[in-house]
Amino acid sequence: MENNIRNIAILGSTGSIGRQTLDIIAEYPQRFKAHLLVANTSSELLIKQARRFVPRQVIIGEPTLYATVRDALADLPIEVLSGAAAIVQAVTDPEVDTVVTAMVGYSGLEPTIAAIGAGKRIALANKETLVVAGELINRLLQDSNTVLYPVDSEHGAFYQCLVGERHEDIEKLILTASGGPFRTTPIQELAGKRASDALKHPNWSMGAKITIDSATMMNKGFEMIEAKWLYGVSEDRIEIVVHPQSIVHSMVEFCDGSVKAQLGLPDMHLPIRYALGLPGNRLTTPSYKMSLSDYAHLTFEKPDTEKFPLLDTAYRATRAGGTMPCAMNAANEIAVAAFLRDAIGFNDIHRIIEETMGRMPNVLNPTYEDYVQCNNEARAYAMSLI
Repeated sequence: MENNIRNIAILGSTGSIGRQTLDIIAEYPQRFKAHLLVANTSSELLIKQARRFVPRQVIIGEPTLYATVRDALADLPIEVLSGAAAIVQAVTDPEVDTVVTAMVGYSGLEPTIAAIGAGKRIALANKETLVVAGELINRLLQDSNTVLYPVDSEHGAFYQCLVGERHEDIEKLILTASGGPFRTTPIQELAGKRASDALKHPNWSMGAKITIDSATMMNKGFEMIEAKWLYGVSEDRIEIVVHPQSIVHSMVEFCDGSVKAQLGLPDMHLPIRYALGLPGNRLTTPSYKMSLSDYAHLTFEKPDTEKFPLLDTAYRATRAGGTMPCAMNAANEIAVAAFLRDAIGFNDIHRIIEETMGRMPNVLNPTYEDYVQCNNEARAYAMSLI
């Protein structure tokens, strides 16, 4: 790391988290440099990002787009690669200090494992890594000098609330949810909702997949599983509450009855900036300041699990353990993709996930290969239900 500039690898640079991470790199050029940019298929935006930030490496996941990206960057000193294997190899580069894992879905698992093996600092935005294989990831972290920092606003909030506290004093984690675009929609109307309706999130600007997960509240189920593995708190001590204003990003209740909450605007620049500044440094910014007088009414309510049954599904999957959360995630990815192309209805997402989980065998104490097999089989079965 030259001149104390931290070299950042961004896995998923063209997605919402990746773009905002690049905003912060541009905001603090004396601290950070984009060393590696990775995208799956968004070649046009990847080219624009590479021309602006001039990283050492660029990887396009889709091999058919390799020539397009290579030719567009031929006049710059950038190595252009393609394919999943190249991504896994690149995160182990000795010059990379921090890996921001912002790839969507299961695809983020293998590069994260490689980054752990190489002892990198990891800013984790890919929640599916811990949903799918939290047990394995925690075992790997115990045997590594890797430090993992959460980028999700909710888990960044937990992290801040727990600074200086003893783990044994935690009574419960309180995970806040916006309620998504259908919070006030009558349950009988959900069957007719299409992707265009679900993509209208009231507070957050996110990618399509995570926005649909917010509409079903599967996203909050995923975050509950993440919290379990990140903070060593059982699922029975993680409570989900709906907070429509999205100002309180999460809370921790302690054994003496006190509650700590972390507040901020609903903007992902804040948790990304905090994660990149760790350990110990808050990065000063003139932007994104909040006035409490603008938010005089902060409300909280219990989630409607009849309307959003995937919350119960997520709790059931993590209680089962083993490969069951992996099967749940695989089915969810297939179902959400089908919903986004209007191939199924909104309520079919839950149906497909439940049917897939009911069919898949649950392997306890799974190896990486068990997760791979479960993911493949669950995807295939979920596809057959569409």
